[in-house]
Amino acid sequence: MTTAEATANVFWTAFRALPKKEREAFVEKLLTDKEFMEDLIDIAILDHRMKEPSRPLDEYIADRRKKKS
Repeated sequence: MTTAEATANVFWTAFRALPKKEREAFVEKLLTDKEFMEDLIDIAILDHRMKEPSRPLDEYIADRRKKKS
């Protein structure tokens, strides 16, 4: 387990130990943080798109150039 994983586990354990009202208050606080929400959305998009097939960058650029012409 990495240091980051261990730290995350400590925070997760502490969060789960909080009473329900305090967990809800914490989550509400997170959801009002604009930067956190942007990161969360980015993570969700990346997770969803990882299932999509990939293609070489050169091919993508060529397609973009064709569309602009």
